[in-house]
Amino acid sequence: MSAKTVHIESTTQFSNLLSSSAIVVADFYADWCGPCRQIAPIYEQLSEQLSRPNRITFTKINTDRQQELSQAYGVTAMPTFMIFKNAQKIENIQGADARRLSAAIKKVAEEANKIDSGADDAASSSGTHWRGAPLPRGYEDVTSQVSMLGLDMLNWESSKGGVRTLFATSKPKEDDEKDYVESDTDEQLMLYIPFQSTIKVHSLHITSQPKDTDDDEKPSRPKVLKIFTNRPQTLSFDDADSMQATQDVTLEEKDWDPETNTAKVELRFVKFQNVTSLVIFVVESEGDNEKVRIDRIRIIGETGEKRDGKIEKIAQDD
Repeated sequence: MSAKTVHIESTTQFSNLLSSSAIVVADFYADWCGPCRQIAPIYEQLSEQLSRPNRITFTKINTDRQQELSQAYGVTAMPTFMIFKNAQKIENIQGADARRLSAAIKKVAEEANKIDSGADDAASSSGTHWRGAPLPRGYEDVTSQVSMLGLDMLNWESSKGGVRTLFATSKPKEDDEKDYVESDTDEQLMLYIPFQSTIKVHSLHITSQPKDTDDDEKPSRPKVLKIFTNRPQTLSFDDADSMQATQDVTLEEKDWDPETNTAKVELRFVKFQNVTSLVIFVVESEGDNEKVRIDRIRIIGETGEKRDGKIEKIAQDD
């Protein structure tokens, strides 16, 4: 394998690359897959020619060894190539289509060449494994179990960050409008968070660092939350308003760490023992502000049984 190509060994490693490299190309393959072996030399040649530190990174992901990642990104056939820009998937190519793969990669490589030098500075200073609050004894950060492909969000301002921004591993950048989520028409925000495995959730760490909160038109921190478990999909606002939540939460000033702007949301652990998904409904924001802002969310608890998936190989049609 080319020294420039990164062989992914864990979900965390891949998440870190998505945060630190402007563009990431992923080759989901298997050793037993004939079409994967056929196109591998072409992929390695592209990697050798186009890889650039913090700009464009080529990766290989063995689907037999990294089943969590394969399931998270919905890999159902091989080979599958995905291209990510700023941690968002922009291209999905199934099959050993060398011409399409080469054209797609060269297109984003040209975009990478146009990224100014500030991108390198941001990537090198962003850090990894950022966490806004200490872990409770006996529990771990299980945010890596979030199924990124199934994430959903309602009533968010599209000019700001997207739902995956909330689970980035980098330290949030206070003044970067693409590095946080803001509600759109009012203060309410709905988040649907599915998991790759059944987990036990002890608590949530929510980071929000708004500015100019004296201005009612600016976003503020979340205050009243309703949290639901094990929903097959996101809820409508009307349903969430009328349904009984697994837990209702009201955050107060004392709950926020003044240094990291992070609140630890303690959950009734007995009600969060076998969780396959969470719905977090932000009902109200602080004060009279008409919008809410969230920078990061961390899920704290224990991992459990993994959910199975099925993968098959496909060749390029003639």
